[in-house]
Amino acid sequence: MVTKIRKQIYLDAQQNDILKQTSRRLGVSEAEIIRQAILNQTGRMMVGKKSNLAWKKERQFIQTLLEQGSVTGGRTWKREDLYEG
Repeated sequence: MVTKIRKQIYLDAQQNDILKQTSRRLGVSEAEIIRQAILNQTGRMMVGKKSNLAWKKERQFIQTLLEQGSVTGGRTWKREDLYEG
């Protein structure tokens, strides 16, 4: 059995109603709803951190390209060439 740690939280009336309705609908305790919500929310927060890391790497890559300067010889295509006509 997993040891549980008691916590006291405050909810507004709407949050309390949602918690009670969800508990009845799913047939699980209000505490279980809160535990699952914590796991779901922190999972989203971790995804956000991963996304921030990916963006940081992308910015570094872009900066590396900018530091290389213009491509020698210039480009050999026109913008219109990118579209099917």
